[in-house]
Amino acid sequence: MDDLIEVLTRFDVLQAFWVTIQLAVTTIIGSSILGLVIAVMRVSPSSAMRAIGSIYIFLFRNTPLTFLVVLLYVGIAITVPVYPLGRMAPLAWNIFFWAWLGLTLYHAAYICEALRSGVNTVDLGQAEAARAIGLSFVPSLVQVILPQALRGALAPLGNAMVALIKNTTVAAAIGVAGPSVSLAGMIEFRPDLGIVSFLIIAVGFVILTLPVGYLFTSLSQRLAVRR
Repeated sequence: MDDLIEVLTRFDVLQAFWVTIQLAVTTIIGSSILGLVIAVMRVSPSSAMRAIGSIYIFLFRNTPLTFLVVLLYVGIAITVPVYPLGRMAPLAWNIFFWAWLGLTLYHAAYICEALRSGVNTVDLGQAEAARAIGLSFVPSLVQVILPQALRGALAPLGNAMVALIKNTTVAAAIGVAGPSVSLAGMIEFRPDLGIVSFLIIAVGFVILTLPVGYLFTSLSQRLAVRR
């Protein structure tokens, strides 16, 4: 117990997980909005819009996340340089922004595909009925198709959210002070507590991801019964 208290206080693990929560929440918001936009492009009647959406998915789904985050920070933030939050903003804030941008661009591709899989579960007759009553593409998508598609997309969306939370550890590659950075410090200064350190970080991520997985699974089951 003394070892546990020492690790939690000396290396400020709670603050590290607070950074993870902030990064995860802002990334979920950003990637959900961007993923929805790309999903609409993917099912658009315009071939040009579908092509742009397909290229986005191909590009970001096949790019390693660590490479993308480092490329944004080193290739743009340092090389150009670019300060999206202003030169007077703390350096940690600008680093946080680049980590957020990389995670958002990457996970938007997976959220888009989860939403598109939900759209595919909607019967074609629903879209035909919407067009029969005079609705154009966007109104029929927003009012008829997407509300039903979200039911079918809940399970893959839950998987995407859990993966997103765990992938925030990649932000450590550019210096975001999350749990990975804390773990590195623990191993460097107290290698004799290695197992305790790993267990603390693992339990922390279980605490973060378990409610998310349970929520989406529960919603998916409840809405599936109503269909």
